[in-house]
Amino acid sequence: MKSKRLFREAQKHIPSGVNSPVRAFRAVGGTPVFIEKGKGAFLYDADGRRYLDFCLSWGPLIFGHAPEGLVKAVQKAAAAGTSFGASTRREVEVARLIKEAFPSIEKVRLVSSGTEAVMSAVRLARGVTARKKILKIEGGYHGHVDSLLVKAGSGSATFGRPDSLGIPPELSRLTLTVPFNDFTALDRVFKREGKNLAAFILEPVPANMGVVLPKPGYLERIRSLTKQFGTLLIFDEVITGFRLAFGGAQEKFRIEADLTCLGKILGGGLPLAAFGGKAKWTDALAPTGGVYQAGTLSGNPLATAASLWMLKSLSREKIYRELDRKAGHFFSEIENRIEHYRWPVQLNSIGSMFTLFFTPKAVIDFRSAKRSNTRSYAKFFHGLLRQGIYLAPSQFEANFLSSGHRPSELARTVRIFERVLKRIF
Repeated sequence: MKSKRLFREAQKHIPSGVNSPVRAFRAVGGTPVFIEKGKGAFLYDADGRRYLDFCLSWGPLIFGHAPEGLVKAVQKAAAAGTSFGASTRREVEVARLIKEAFPSIEKVRLVSSGTEAVMSAVRLARGVTARKKILKIEGGYHGHVDSLLVKAGSGSATFGRPDSLGIPPELSRLTLTVPFNDFTALDRVFKREGKNLAAFILEPVPANMGVVLPKPGYLERIRSLTKQFGTLLIFDEVITGFRLAFGGAQEKFRIEADLTCLGKILGGGLPLAAFGGKAKWTDALAPTGGVYQAGTLSGNPLATAASLWMLKSLSREKIYRELDRKAGHFFSEIENRIEHYRWPVQLNSIGSMFTLFFTPKAVIDFRSAKRSNTRSYAKFFHGLLRQGIYLAPSQFEANFLSSGHRPSELARTVRIFERVLKRIF
């Protein structure tokens, strides 16, 4: 098999053979597939196998792989130059469209990755508040930023420990964690530490522990407490931005953040992300203000060309209504089978995002997510892979639908889900 040979070769030259850890399939076992191309809702690997893709590059491909208009936009941009290290018209146009989508953003700066957006937003929050501490939720992942790579704490809220070698404990002690959806713990940590918190950062719908929905009133309580204590609310909408709605989770739940981090769909599959908020905060960025942030490839012309095509397409098409309708039917069919066979599986979904947790109890936070049977998920993943279905190679990730997923393909997927789950249980 070509994928196996490629992986053996990759391990000679790349740490663990991959450029991002989850690609190594360590969470599910086996050899990772090497992808040659993608088109529409499908991936094609080095061995010529075709897979119906629900990972979608971890979320960006809301129109599926290689939509014709996006490809043409990038080709045209490439012919004019791949990087200038200077300002371009497209950067301004992308910024304007982001502001149209997110009323909470008055000014926005483009960067190259979600990690970079989060890192910059946290630095900005610390700079404008003159506070050191950051609050995040247990299990919340916001890229590989040193101060946010902290393990989930026990109890209602706790000082964190480093979740990676190379991070000084002194730095991680400035990050507190609180369980998601726990109102009591939330009130307690703000009562104790509210005046010391520069920012509370969270995904409004966590997707990096698997998809977990906020309880009614939870996001509203966070917004109220952060305003009360002068703590900046940072919504990490790298995944939910332009996915749940054109205005992301903020439009869906009608809550405005102080600072917002965006990525994934924003770049249409190219490296592009952004962070922004009210001008009174963002004007503190260099060169106007004293909070330094920079990037050679920020606003890259190829990435902004892809972004313009993506944002213009999303703003004028009724894609969200169609995606929600299609996803709703798909999820309902899966739920019906879970209930009928009484499988110990939970389907968490919102919009066109979903996760199947292999646990008999509801998943409402990181602790309940971690009860999932990862061995069963690994069997499920490989059972689907053999049938030409590609899900995220980890229990604790989100999966996605695109406009390229046809109803007939989704119906076939439900039947395959059923067959594979029957073998497991």
